[in-house]
Amino acid sequence: MQPSLDFLIKLSKEAGEILKKGFGKSHQIEYKGPIDLVTEIDHQSEELLVNRIRNAYPDHSIITEESGFLDGQSDRRWYIDPVDGTSNYAKGFPMFCVSIGYAIQERMQLAVVYDPTRDECFYAERGQGAWLNGNRIQVTRTAQLIDSMLATGFPYDLRQRENNMDHFMRMAMEVQTIRRLGSAALDQVYVAAGRLDGYWEIGVSAWDIAAGTLLVEEAGGLVTSINGDVDYFKPPFDILAANPNLHPKILAILNKNTIEQQTS
Repeated sequence: MQPSLDFLIKLSKEAGEILKKGFGKSHQIEYKGPIDLVTEIDHQSEELLVNRIRNAYPDHSIITEESGFLDGQSDRRWYIDPVDGTSNYAKGFPMFCVSIGYAIQERMQLAVVYDPTRDECFYAERGQGAWLNGNRIQVTRTAQLIDSMLATGFPYDLRQRENNMDHFMRMAMEVQTIRRLGSAALDQVYVAAGRLDGYWEIGVSAWDIAAGTLLVEEAGGLVTSINGDVDYFKPPFDILAANPNLHPKILAILNKNTIEQQTS
């Protein structure tokens, strides 16, 4: 049995209440890497989400940011980010959300991203459009890069070879501005809602893009890997989401060095 979109919305808002109650307070911070942190709120939010899903759909598999893979049916799978934007949350910076995606045979069917600080619930069901608090949303029609506002993010370890800095520098010369919000899910739903014209990032995780990409697609946007592969939901999860006018132009800039190397 497939869950309803209402079930995901209810889940996201219950978890959002946990985030809201803990926001602005001191937290128990642990580190998964030098700057990759997790708080007790991440664990509390995830525990609620996993328990609710397990109680309702005990045979489904779940992939979560903190607990990893929870075994179950491989063709019925949930993707959960209990606090997307944990670094923001821990610092009291109000850019974070709860992200929930549900897939059948690795094809996303339901998606909810809930921002508790603004009480904004973005949601989509495949083939039914994208919505924000009951209102239909669509991507922008911006056609020129110089008129565009994009968003991106960077890996936790900037010393790694593929750290997005080259992409950022090339893109910054072509567009109006680039934002770095610190929440991949919000980056994507802001594209869906027409607040941003496009978003790209390299080396994200499945739970970062499971919900947001469906929202972009249902809002009329295009989503591929940064190499243009339409089969983007696979490692290394290098993602590009934008309105249809800008997507090929952004794609060309992201791959400029690769093209030049092939033709030289």
